[in-house]
Amino acid sequence: MNRALARVLTRLYPRRWRERYGAEFEAMLEEGRGDRGTDIRGVADVVWSALSEHIFPTPIFSTQGGNMEQDSRSFGAMMRHPSAFLPMAMSLTGLALVLGHIAIYGVAREADEGATAHLWQLLMAGQMPVLAFFAVKWLPRAPRQTLYVLGLQAGAALAALAPVFYFKL
Repeated sequence: MNRALARVLTRLYPRRWRERYGAEFEAMLEEGRGDRGTDIRGVADVVWSALSEHIFPTPIFSTQGGNMEQDSRSFGAMMRHPSAFLPMAMSLTGLALVLGHIAIYGVAREADEGATAHLWQLLMAGQMPVLAFFAVKWLPRAPRQTLYVLGLQAGAALAALAPVFYFKL
């Protein structure tokens, strides 16, 4: 692989990863060693690995003090906290309820809202305290990653709201 492409592919990885592994990885790409070839599949594999490294970073081991823990403020580590993934799970469950109701009964309005509508309302309202807790806890510690997670949560909530408003249910 030529040096320029190896450098570009190495630059796709997070800064902390590049500081630790970048020179060795770039040399490996240039020499064509390892299972990463110079074909399109090898390049795609490197791009995918770089994206994965941004989302779920590899723990960077410290040689000073024996600290071998992953940065708890990274996006991937933050997404493992229940207060981060529960609101998204609740929104996606609400979306599944609405889409299931539409698939079974259609989009006709009913006189009584029914159990599905009540469950959807509970799921959407029930995630608000969890969202508030998450924001209060994590915004001061890691504002950038917290805003990413809140953006994902907002996207999931909008996905659950969209069919309700579109079909006027």
